[in-house]
Amino acid sequence: KLNYFQQPQDITESDFLKFIEKYGRHSFLAPSQVEPSFSAFYRAGDPILIYFDSSSVLSTLRQPVKMGASGLCVDGNPAGFLDSKSTSCTRIFANLSKSCITDPALDATSYYRDFTVLKVPINDTIVQSMKVIYEIEFSGTRGIQSVSVRFRVSNISGNSGSSLQQHFTLRFWVSALILPGLLPSLTLSHTLPRSGNPGYITGAPLLVANSGAMQHMSILRSEGDGSCSQFLRHTVQFGRNMRTGCKLSLSAVLEESNCSYIQQKLYEALQGTNRAEDLAITGSAHSTQAEEWTTILIQNCSVQALNCTSCCMVPVTLEIQILWTKVGLLSNPQAQILDARYFYQCHPLKFLSTSTVPLTTVITFTDMTEWPEPPRSQPQMHWKLPFDIFFPFKMAVNLERSYRGDLAGCFLLLLLMSSILCF
Repeated sequence: KLNYFQQPQDITESDFLKFIEKYGRHSFLAPSQVEPSFSAFYRAGDPILIYFDSSSVLSTLRQPVKMGASGLCVDGNPAGFLDSKSTSCTRIFANLSKSCITDPALDATSYYRDFTVLKVPINDTIVQSMKVIYEIEFSGTRGIQSVSVRFRVSNISGNSGSSLQQHFTLRFWVSALILPGLLPSLTLSHTLPRSGNPGYITGAPLLVANSGAMQHMSILRSEGDGSCSQFLRHTVQFGRNMRTGCKLSLSAVLEESNCSYIQQKLYEALQGTNRAEDLAITGSAHSTQAEEWTTILIQNCSVQALNCTSCCMVPVTLEIQILWTKVGLLSNPQAQILDARYFYQCHPLKFLSTSTVPLTTVITFTDMTEWPEPPRSQPQMHWKLPFDIFFPFKMAVNLERSYRGDLAGCFLLLLLMSSILCF
């Protein structure tokens, strides 16, 4: 008992707010910016940009450098503007005669042909992106069963200073036979790596399920211009509070002039195409074990707007509140989720009066760990000594005196008896 955490509390919908008010607090991490930004001219240390006409690829001028104790060449090092330096490195070839013909590192033309150097960094506009998704189905040792590809394309327009942002995704699915004894049928389940074993690891993706299909919890992500991305979403990481925002265009949605239709589209934008229904309690939860999942509490908005006859009450903010705790040994505590809630906040929207709606998503993790009493130490020996430290010595002296007195008494008794016998 002294080396275990206390049992986690049971959370219900009625007392969810009570625990949020007691333990909850906000803290947000700024999302990483992955979009490259270029100035109007090169600065010292900036990578020098090059452009491949044949493949329409923008890259950087690279200068090979050595890496590690062996000094082997690394070709991915960009050359810096106004950074004059000389480098040397070693290359290893298994077949020099063959590499002399096929290896670009030994071909002098690869260092200057088929690309041009940009005088200044480009100042282009990234137009609407397209996406390519490959889906590969496999079945254990039987290998790959099928491969499919899906495209999301867009009509683009622009001048010569525009560029296209493309996204590529590769997904693996496992096929399994069901209903043994009947005609074989295939069911696909998305294979996801663990987020902990068993407890969640801080920074690992949060596992959710929709009708038994596992996926990662995700939230809205903005493009470079602040608009909501149609294809990309941020993955929610365990233990990391976050806040995101973007603007959603309603130009196509408002044409319906139907409040329920607009609400549905905004709910889908906030929660994603696949609405999360269940949340994995631990990072190694299995989709077939119901006890390893908890149902997400969802609180939608009221559908009516006050004092506005031509308004529609639409969701503009989604707050995902997650309660978690540590359980198990004090020497190796494991993080597990107690409960979660989707809380939507709404705002009245006037029809045909706006073309964009700002949307916000907030993620908060609340630690509800109840630490046990600190363990007691091992019992110590309690030595009891007499009050008088010279007590043992006095006892010895008293015993000696008593012994001498006994000897004298015996001697006198013997003398008395001998005198009586003589008479």
